[in-house]
Amino acid sequence: MNLSPQWCERLQRAGFEALHWSSIGAANAPDELLFVWAAGHRAVILTQDLGFAGIHARARSTGPSIVQIRSEEVAPAIIGDVIVRVLNEHRQALSDGAIVSVDLKGARVRRLPFGRP
Repeated sequence: MNLSPQWCERLQRAGFEALHWSSIGAANAPDELLFVWAAGHRAVILTQDLGFAGIHARARSTGPSIVQIRSEEVAPAIIGDVIVRVLNEHRQALSDGAIVSVDLKGARVRRLPFGRP
């Protein structure tokens, strides 16, 4: 809910299936509900919210994968190309379970669960 629904259009143009939480659940739903929904649908969460990493840390889970935008610039017109490139470059890691932190310069990948060798 912390990113614009315009992200769906940007990602769909790049060939990704994308839904905004507002079309699925309540705007005031707790992060844990979105987390459980995404895990059950093998969806990747695109967010600026750092709370999802905390859920992973507590649960030691392997999914869902999360792409965290770590920039003040979150508009698809500004960082959209970077996000699309990162999604394509790290497709396997996201499929296996990862948290990918992205800024305008690049990405950092942490495989799930945390602490895994």
